[in-house]
Amino acid sequence: MDAGLAVPSSSIAGALLSGRSFALAGEGYETRYAAHLLAALGAGTCIEPGPADLHPALAWARSGLMWLTGAPRQPGRMLPSPVGACANGVLKALAALGAQLPPAWRQADIMLAHRAALLGLRRQGRRSPGGSCRLLQAANGMLAVNLARAEDWELVPAWMGGREIADWAQLASAVAAQTVETALEGARLLGLPVAAADVPLRDGIPWCRVQPVGVRSDRARRRRAPRVVDLSSLWAGPLCAQILRQLGASVIKVESTRRPDGARAGNADFFDLLNAGKTCVAIDFSSAGGVARLRRLIETADIVIEASRPRALRQLGIDAEGMVADNPGLSWISITGHGREEPGAAWVAFGDDAGVGGGLSSVLARATGEWVFCGDAIADPLTGLHAALAAWCAHAVGGGSLVSLAMRDVVECCAAWEQTPGDDALDARMRHWQGLAVAGGLLDCRPQRPILAGPARAHGADNPALDELLAC
Repeated sequence: MDAGLAVPSSSIAGALLSGRSFALAGEGYETRYAAHLLAALGAGTCIEPGPADLHPALAWARSGLMWLTGAPRQPGRMLPSPVGACANGVLKALAALGAQLPPAWRQADIMLAHRAALLGLRRQGRRSPGGSCRLLQAANGMLAVNLARAEDWELVPAWMGGREIADWAQLASAVAAQTVETALEGARLLGLPVAAADVPLRDGIPWCRVQPVGVRSDRARRRRAPRVVDLSSLWAGPLCAQILRQLGASVIKVESTRRPDGARAGNADFFDLLNAGKTCVAIDFSSAGGVARLRRLIETADIVIEASRPRALRQLGIDAEGMVADNPGLSWISITGHGREEPGAAWVAFGDDAGVGGGLSSVLARATGEWVFCGDAIADPLTGLHAALAAWCAHAVGGGSLVSLAMRDVVECCAAWEQTPGDDALDARMRHWQGLAVAGGLLDCRPQRPILAGPARAHGADNPALDELLAC
């Protein structure tokens, strides 16, 4: 147990935090969500209800997400949407497909707060735990503004009509004079990650889109451990690839020689968590030879994972649809902020703003009247989990498909799952769930540190073996 974890004395809490199951009879959120996911993927696998289902209130609390949600000097907030249970439902769906993860990877709700545990993050109200995103009041609604990159701040004056903006206070004043619609339009034109917070949730929003564009593989190829080419960076895509590796896949992490995965410059333990055990190669994407090598590597893959806007690879002459069509059995997993279709294909998103755009802060505000961030960049791990399920299922049926997941849509699917009708019912659910967390001794449970398996390989460490990989 991590020394920084507040361990409640309750026997319920002790069972939950030690990994033993505890269920509240008659709930079954995880099982129902798992069945929903498999139905969307066309898997049609029957899931038997069992004692391992965890109540959403306990999942949110024990994961540390409640500790990360709310104002700094107020108690942590219970989210009246079953987000933690939805995460656990993903792994239940994987198990129904016969995919068994190692013990350290079997509690998906706890995965949602792993980064916060490693970075020592805490709740900061309208400021994200990571610090780069803020909830700002516009003239007619709330916006999530994420300025995670140095170049984002350089674009802010142009976004605000030429005004000199030196800090968050000045930006908040400028945003307050604009409508949500005007601010969003300008941000999207400039490539800034900004999302509207107070949009109504949509029932039945698809969490992924499966496009059959190629030929499926034979049964022999489906049964072997897949080769995964991971072109992604940061969190969602690498988490997807790491889960596949934990399920037995061979994963090749591909980075640019000039621009390594930005997560390498962050917390080393977090990078290792997501990338340990992967073969790491670096390719020069600016040269014709490098692009040719990338193309040949993709042609050896069973699954490709990428998390960039569609135009990024197209500028290199690599078209996802074309690669799947030309390579029988290939499954292509595309993770974006707002989807592959226009106009959303050009919009930028990161985990915090996508979480707000998916409705989590709005749900909490409806129940409490308080605008705060829910968890830490929660759209990233939620999407990574869902993408792993989609990838495993796509490979199991023979590939030949392009599977697209938009982070915002994944969050909204979880936020809207079995939502209550009306704000009064939402408030009642929140109070009931909060009571369950209190009774379970989980009111102040902090994020739990993950078990690390060792260091990730250095940037380009496996380049000497690249020719051998291309020949396989």
